Amino acid sequence: MKTIIILALVSCGSGLSAQEVRNIAVHGHRGSRGTVPENTLPAFEAALMAEADVLEMDMGVTKDNVIVISHEPNLIAERCLDPEGNKIQKPVPIRSLMLAELKKYDCGSLVNSKFPRQLPVPGERIPTLGEVFAMVKASGYPAAAKVEFNIETKIFPAEPELSPSPTDFARLVADTVKKNGMEKRTIVQSFDVRTLKEIKRIAPEIRTSQLTSEELADIVPALKSAKADIWSPNSRWITPESIKEAHAAGIQVAPWTINTKKEWDTAIAAGVDAIITDYPADLVDYLKEKKLRRE
Repeated sequence: MKTIIILALVSCGSGLSAQEVRNIAVHGHRGSRGTVPENTLPAFEAALMAEADVLEMDMGVTKDNVIVISHEPNLIAERCLDPEGNKIQKPVPIRSLMLAELKKYDCGSLVNSKFPRQLPVPGERIPTLGEVFAMVKASGYPAAAKVEFNIETKIFPAEPELSPSPTDFARLVADTVKKNGMEKRTIVQSFDVRTLKEIKRIAPEIRTSQLTSEELADIVPALKSAKADIWSPNSRWITPESIKEAHAAGIQVAPWTINTKKEWDTAIAAGVDAIITDYPADLVDYLKEKKLRRE
């Protein structure tokens, strides 16, 4: 995981105690969801401009087996307009659409009311994973040369029709990553361990991250069984003890999704390796303000 250098001494007034030098990465959640409609190319460009270390995103798969970037497995009224520019009347499964059909939906005009700073990007289409890689390769932002990709397989065991099988999904991901030469810069994350195990089997050079949403006892044995490189828990469940246990097993910790200074302080003090945030520019600025990031 690419790094932000954390200095040994925390500045006065931060609420943090002195700590050893370590590396913390800033992940731009769905790009820069707090400021730009999520999982769009402009959202990822905003994260690059903010000097994020990692672009976090979600993957779906079209009917013609192209990996596209979307948190929901369906096109929904809250995120997109239909091909005629009207409100979507009922969810449209991405898996039911060919890529050319999917590209007719406008997923940039609507803003998320939960993020008052979010600005629309009218006419923006759902990008493919390949298009995200191409945008980064062509970007002039300094962060683009080293930025990494934390990409989630959105798969639902109770609704298998919404995605390929775990094996097929993992194969599509690995093939796309390899085609773009991004094996060393990619992390595949998922709540579904089946895709993570398959990625490790067919592309062991790609790192994997196990997502968890609840407090789990004895998480480390499960992580080791999955051969996960990273544990990505809901931030409410991180503790210094659980992080130390993960570190002792050689597993990094990247909690989600943390958006306030108080939460950032708590996570840093607990010993996390990364922070996933909707506001990567704010987090980078905060680390600089607290003299926790090397210029």
